[in-house]
Amino acid sequence: MAYWLIKSEPDAYSFAQMQKDKKTGWTGVRNYQAANNLKAMQLSDVCFFYHSNEGKEIVGTVEVNRTYHPDPTDETGKFGMVEVKNPKAAKTPLTLAAIKDHATLKNMAFVKQSRLSVSPVSAAEAKTILKLCGLA
Repeated sequence: MAYWLIKSEPDAYSFAQMQKDKKTGWTGVRNYQAANNLKAMQLSDVCFFYHSNEGKEIVGTVEVNRTYHPDPTDETGKFGMVEVKNPKAAKTPLTLAAIKDHATLKNMAFVKQSRLSVSPVSAAEAKTILKLCGLA
């Protein structure tokens, strides 16, 4: 199993909406590096759901339910999507400031490439995040 961080602006698609929907297609990714990360996802991989711009915190997890396939919102046909399900809310959301201050997390890919909407998370980072969010 691998771990990922996926970002969404809460006013575009929030974790609360994900909890209502129970599953969703992760569409709209148009950056090639982020798209390659989507392509690498496998069934049951865990994704940390991060609210960007507003909140700036990891608010829960979802898991990959369907691997990379064409994104119907992409008119060019160049990009794909994955489907995620099973939202689990963090007992304690993990803020960007706390991530940057934590020795194990401060060098995470998404910290180093803050504009990337889908990024890998190492097993050590995932273990730390799960613990800090009260999900371990």
